[in-house]
Amino acid sequence: MPNIISVNQKIKSFNNKIIVPGDKSLSIRWVLLASLANGVSKAKNLLISDDVLAALNAIKKLGIRAILKNNECRIYGKGFNGYRYKKNITINAENSGTLGRLIIGLLTNSPYPIKIIGDKSLSKRDFKRISDPLSKFGVKLKLKKNKYLPLIISGSSNLVPIKYYEKKGSAQCKSAIIFGAMRTKGTTLIKAKKSRNHTELLCQYLNLPISVKKNKNYDEIKIKQVKNIKKLNYNIPSDISSSAFFIVLTALSKNSELTIKNVNINPSRTGIITILKKMGVNIYFENQKIYKGEKKADIKIKSTNNLKPINCPPSLNSGAIDEFLVIFLVAAKAKGVSYFSNLSELNQKESPRLKWAEKILKKIGIKTITTEDSIKIFGNPNLNLDLNKKIIIKNYLKDHRVFMTSIIAALSFGGNWFVHDKDSIKTSFPSFLKIINKLRNND
Repeated sequence: MPNIISVNQKIKSFNNKIIVPGDKSLSIRWVLLASLANGVSKAKNLLISDDVLAALNAIKKLGIRAILKNNECRIYGKGFNGYRYKKNITINAENSGTLGRLIIGLLTNSPYPIKIIGDKSLSKRDFKRISDPLSKFGVKLKLKKNKYLPLIISGSSNLVPIKYYEKKGSAQCKSAIIFGAMRTKGTTLIKAKKSRNHTELLCQYLNLPISVKKNKNYDEIKIKQVKNIKKLNYNIPSDISSSAFFIVLTALSKNSELTIKNVNINPSRTGIITILKKMGVNIYFENQKIYKGEKKADIKIKSTNNLKPINCPPSLNSGAIDEFLVIFLVAAKAKGVSYFSNLSELNQKESPRLKWAEKILKKIGIKTITTEDSIKIFGNPNLNLDLNKKIIIKNYLKDHRVFMTSIIAALSFGGNWFVHDKDSIKTSFPSFLKIINKLRNND
């Protein structure tokens, strides 16, 4: 069983400090922006995962040199119009929706058709949300069944600015439009539902012509033509989405305490912190700093005895969209009924995650009522699975977050678990199991 993890023992109490790898969203965005910069950009703590390696391979296909050595990456940018377009280029985004969607926004001026492909999971995800707005710039995009990869983009030398209302709260969609707008003459206006704002912050740090006006329910973003991007040296903060698994593990473990060092706490990403605090989890920020437009801090968590249910405000969804699977584990242990709604976006991820949440919770004996966009979880504070309770997790489209959530559930609640496709973590968090073992051994 080389690609299966077996867990049949709950984790013991621990008190530790850990460092998780660099933020995936920032890592991919740094790669793409550095590929368009003038000169050599350097990054430390770049996430070395399949998704980020796919981004590096993508820019190499476009004639950009990139060297990865000793925890430092160097990208030799040739300027904003420095891509070397050739005929018959195919870019493989593999499992990365961030790469697949964002890089399309940068290819809008290609004189030759470029094909974007992905793995089995990515090929089932919606790319129409990208093709619809980008086609308004004057780009031609052809999709399988008008929605899926493979996608073929044919650029234009006469791109026009657009006005677009982004209603889904998708940072990937918003970022693709921002990147597309950079190559137009004139001003593009995006009215965007609240979502992650890493792209905007990086662009503003680089002094690119982008402005953001924040309203209650949406942001108004204006982008003008970009002519030059300065090189960007970046020590990438740790990923809060990766940290989430250890936050929840600590909250669900007895007499345990954990500090996670140097984590990106961008307010558009801290929905999990707000939600878990409302549920009674002890979480604190220490050593808060602003670094190149992004907030970062050490996160301290202490185990919690009395977890409370939550009727989760949908306004918190976008800031926790990648963390809901593990948040649901906390709801499973809370005393009472928790309710989460407006979550259809969860089923646009690597796997239909809302459905997988229902499956995992059912396997551990938790009652749920699930619709296409909501879940009601009937918590059990005494949840403790017998060692003879056999639980098998497989056929989940190799969604890394399903794998990691299952491991956290096994360590928190007990049972005899067999979780398939451990290689799925290579897309975002290759060192996940190494850190788990560190906590199990309380090194």
